[in-house]
Amino acid sequence: MTIMILFYGFLFGAILQSAKLNRFDTISGMATLENYKVAKAIALAIGVGVILLNIEIGLGFASYHTKPLILGGVVLGGLIFGAGMAILGYCPGTMIVSLGEGSLDAAVGLFGGLLGGLVYTIVLPAIGGLLGPDLGTYSLYSLTSSTPIVFYTLVFLFGALFIAIAFFVHKIEKVTDRTWIFAGVGLAILNCIIFLKIGMDRPIGASTAYPYLANLVVGNTDNEYFAKIGKPGSWELIFLGGTFLAGLVISLLRKDFKIRLIHSNWKRYKGSNAGGRIFWAAFGGFILIFGARMAGGCTSGHVISGGMQLAVSSMVFAIFVFAGLLITGRLFYKIR
Repeated sequence: MTIMILFYGFLFGAILQSAKLNRFDTISGMATLENYKVAKAIALAIGVGVILLNIEIGLGFASYHTKPLILGGVVLGGLIFGAGMAILGYCPGTMIVSLGEGSLDAAVGLFGGLLGGLVYTIVLPAIGGLLGPDLGTYSLYSLTSSTPIVFYTLVFLFGALFIAIAFFVHKIEKVTDRTWIFAGVGLAILNCIIFLKIGMDRPIGASTAYPYLANLVVGNTDNEYFAKIGKPGSWELIFLGGTFLAGLVISLLRKDFKIRLIHSNWKRYKGSNAGGRIFWAAFGGFILIFGARMAGGCTSGHVISGGMQLAVSSMVFAIFVFAGLLITGRLFYKIR
């Protein structure tokens, strides 16, 4: 089982690397509306995944794993997560790929993320009231399953809509790079494989590994939250181990492994001061994971995996993630 999880993590990392979706310049470029590759890949993955996954589930090969719409956590967590994504320039999964490629700011972000996961565990009893109300688990299936014809018609329509959005954005962006197509389709197929009952019977995810590992390291395991995240956290930690290996091995094979702290987009907007990058990477990592835990997921486990299930909570989360990302990008990144 461990080998298979590592293998899936390796594939995940390889797919991200194929289109450089893990790179700081790519994700921060999305925050400044200069690079739409991340948005296109996510939209395509959701579009292709909506169709494939719902057919797969309809045939009895997989099950739904939708997240509840805990409104305060999804909205506030989405905004905080988006801000962290803009400042750090990584998601919980892409950070580990970039760490494997030699990015020191990803290592600092990892430290900040672990701290964010630990602090979230400690303060959760005090902030639990902010996360609600729990409006329940809703998806297209739960709302229309009584009429299969309507359900599958909408599945294909929503799938086609997301795919069309991806290619429309590509058209207006006027770039020739099409590696995001392979990455988007690859993410959808990989997620569908992991969803299979004979696969892992769960979606891809990354952010739960951070509080799991942090609490494990400091011995803070005798609490309700750690008991809740123990199983998914262990799975995601192994999965991210495979993701790290992909970043390391593939970058060495491609001969583009490089130890670096300052990336070109950061230098362009924020300068070359190492101390500044270290501070903001740690801060970004902290709020990235804190926000993800508030919302109950991240880009891979909520936006993509939940989007493929047309889960209401994941759609709401995605809206507020991109709001936080773009607002922070506009305010934080200013040409010196």
